Amino acid sequence: MKTFRIAAIPADGVGREVVAAGREVLDALASGRDFTFDWAEFDWGCDYYHRTGRMMAEDGLDQLKDFDAVYFGAVGWPSVPDHISLWGLRLAVCQGFDQWANVRPVRFLPGVTSPLRKADEVPLDWVVVRENSEGEYAGLGGRNLAARGPGNEVAIQSSLFTEVGCERIIRFAFELAATRERKHVTSVTKSNAQQFGMVLWDDVFRRVAAEYSTVESESCLVDAMAARFVLRPEDLSVVVASNLHADILSDLGSALAGSLGLATSANLNPERRFPSMFEPVHGSAPDIAGQGIANPIGAIGSAALMLDHLGLPDEAARLDRAIEATTAAGLLPRDLGGKASTQEITLAVIDSLG
Repeated sequence: MKTFRIAAIPADGVGREVVAAGREVLDALASGRDFTFDWAEFDWGCDYYHRTGRMMAEDGLDQLKDFDAVYFGAVGWPSVPDHISLWGLRLAVCQGFDQWANVRPVRFLPGVTSPLRKADEVPLDWVVVRENSEGEYAGLGGRNLAARGPGNEVAIQSSLFTEVGCERIIRFAFELAATRERKHVTSVTKSNAQQFGMVLWDDVFRRVAAEYSTVESESCLVDAMAARFVLRPEDLSVVVASNLHADILSDLGSALAGSLGLATSANLNPERRFPSMFEPVHGSAPDIAGQGIANPIGAIGSAALMLDHLGLPDEAARLDRAIEATTAAGLLPRDLGGKASTQEITLAVIDSLG
């Protein structure tokens, strides 16, 4: 019997509800199998911040480092500034564990109506690979000169692009593309306006692309790429982009698939020196928290990504099929135009596991 030790951090808002749903599904999936999950739940988040002045324990990374994976909910609450909640917990884990590859699949599920008319005409399936450790979210900069008086303060926010950081995420994207039916990588850039960091990105992309003769590649400006997500999504397979650009584009992709409630993600430390973290990306949704109507599909889909990372690809595929069977049967949450509760969808996925 293989036991996987998983750290669960539900954190805030609907994160608590969807992590509970994902745990229920995973435990059902493991029932009668030769593996099991040993869960440890951490109460970090905005409530913890109100009690302690910190979003997570001071030795939080030490507490997490020996787990096989981290299963995360959502962070943020109106009573805590967003930059404090994000940097104090989610980004603290991502950067502290060098989870430099953020993988965000864009999945069009059966039974879900997409606002994109083309989704009814051609099969759509692509993955956004996001540089997750530097770029625009490196956290370099500061605020100063407030002593000059109101209206005179200065804020500087610097992006960080390193050759090592660019190469490892671009190479990751090519390796992923090589495993897909359509072997194609599109690099997202803005080197016409950002003449230093993004020109380095472009140079590294061309150099790495030359090593993968079986994978097609191209480069596209981020503004043109946003239009392309809508107008020519059938051209996409693997999209690799910087921290900010991929963050925005992946949300657009999930919206085109039907809802941010479907969005899954994996924050990977590919070298496995540290645990990787798996989370939906829909946010904490304070307006519906505690009502039992949150869409758990993003969290359950992220659990499938975790299974694959843990060396259980067949079980990951089984869970993905159960999600598809659930939506195909017309059982949809409110954000997808249905009326099903969080628990009803959770139980339907479990029933569809077979």
